[in-house]
Amino acid sequence: MFRKEIKTFDCTIRDGGLINNYDFSEDFVKAVYRAICDAGVDFIELGKKLAVSEEYPLDKYGPWNFCDDDLVKKIVDSYPDGNKPLMAVMFDVGRVDIGTLRDKKDSPIDMIRTACYVPQIDKGLDLVKRSKDKGYLTTLNIMAVSAAIESELIGALEQLHEVKELDYLYLVDSFGSFYCEQITYYLNLYSKYFPREKLGFHGHNNQQMALSNTQQAIIDGVNLLDATINGIGRGAGNCCLELLLGFLKNPKFDVRPIYKVIQKEFVPLRKNIEWGYNDIYGISGILNQHPREAMKFRKDKNNQDNCYDFYESVTKQDMSNA
Repeated sequence: MFRKEIKTFDCTIRDGGLINNYDFSEDFVKAVYRAICDAGVDFIELGKKLAVSEEYPLDKYGPWNFCDDDLVKKIVDSYPDGNKPLMAVMFDVGRVDIGTLRDKKDSPIDMIRTACYVPQIDKGLDLVKRSKDKGYLTTLNIMAVSAAIESELIGALEQLHEVKELDYLYLVDSFGSFYCEQITYYLNLYSKYFPREKLGFHGHNNQQMALSNTQQAIIDGVNLLDATINGIGRGAGNCCLELLLGFLKNPKFDVRPIYKVIQKEFVPLRKNIEWGYNDIYGISGILNQHPREAMKFRKDKNNQDNCYDFYESVTKQDMSNA
């Protein structure tokens, strides 16, 4: 009923932080961490580790956009008796200062996940190598694959043969536009250049396909699976961790702590910030578009559910750009 090699990866704070500029309270993050520990999840990603800049100033972004080592340690130390998931943070190419990254032996962080787009693959792989040199586990998350030119994607994948420092390679459905057949197609493509058992999958829920696409990735041999508590994430959100744990049927997982933190923390949070499927995000998924236009449309409370108007506006934009 289960494959013991499968590992679960919680990115609740990192992906959820895209909604509220990473301004979660410390108590909220501690509650999420405790739930992840008690549920037996293998990895947790507390946020991004970006450099403070004019684009990302401290006064406009919460601490989980920068993930200072001392703050991360405070979260880990808040639950000393829990099962310890490996701790991860994310690098965005062009927005980090690798020189400030401590050696792994001096840090509470275990894994650096590097996110890049296909044209940035050289810079992404450089960050992977430099992170590995400092002792970290590494992933490369190639973003927006659904919008990439396939020949360029293949050119990027061909470079992976020479990179021994990469532990996991991720297929990322950034726009929630993929169907199960496409998951299989791209995983078969990825596995020509990187071991299938070291592939990961990260799905978005624009068309309510995040869980089924994650299930398809499991069928296709992927062993590292991303999800978030209650599906929290930008726009339509992500694969729900509670549903994924229920599906896996692995006795090492206990879904009850996840439902407990949903009831206590996430139900009240929904009164202040929005995430999850609706028709507007569904349209952006169908059209294979970044959710930014959908999110902008949803901010107009008087018209936020006018799905026909949204469809007309974005398809006219596409036609004018053709």
